[in-house]
Amino acid sequence: MPFHLSFKRLRIGALLLILLALLSIPLADVWIRADSRKLAFHSTDNIPASKVGLVLGCGPNIYFHYRIKAAVELFESGKVDYLLVSGDNGTVYYDETSAMKTALIRHGIPEERIVCDFAGFSTIDSIIRAHQVFGLESITIISQEFHVRRAIFIAHRKGMKAVGFCAQDVEKSMGAPTLMREQFARVKAVLDLYILNRQPRFLGDPIPIGVKKRAPVLVQDKA
Repeated sequence: MPFHLSFKRLRIGALLLILLALLSIPLADVWIRADSRKLAFHSTDNIPASKVGLVLGCGPNIYFHYRIKAAVELFESGKVDYLLVSGDNGTVYYDETSAMKTALIRHGIPEERIVCDFAGFSTIDSIIRAHQVFGLESITIISQEFHVRRAIFIAHRKGMKAVGFCAQDVEKSMGAPTLMREQFARVKAVLDLYILNRQPRFLGDPIPIGVKKRAPVLVQDKA
């Protein structure tokens, strides 16, 4: 095949791939928005009650503080009984989970009502672990709305019932880079679920939430 024809085909193929990538962004966005329609709540007045609220982790920034505030509001309203804090604890110098737990306790949440997931390295890790490790069939997801909608989409594909409680968002001038990254994160979520079949980095033994361990029964020998 002449070189110029081969190069032309490569160029057309590259353009088609770029076009497909560009089209995937709005398509993933529309799909995720439609899937989470009427399931992302901004008030505790009308959100359904759930046993566990899943607080999705991030670094100690403004998003973090708004998520903690939302989790406290949801718990104090009686709409959840436990808070599962799930975040990245990849190194001794970075521990989102412990930071969330400390912040919640500081706001008056009883420690025994907080459950830690130290292997929530990504949203999909947190959702799958909530289902497979912590045994949850339904959940209330706590984060900013853009994040809540993607997490609900993932939860539905993993066989869970899910609603979201939306934490306060940041000003557009500050949040623009995060919202831009979210568009690519939505495409990645679709790829992870439907093509790559991505699994959590770690699973582990079941950790039921709110189940009291039975005390061992002592059997006395009959004389």
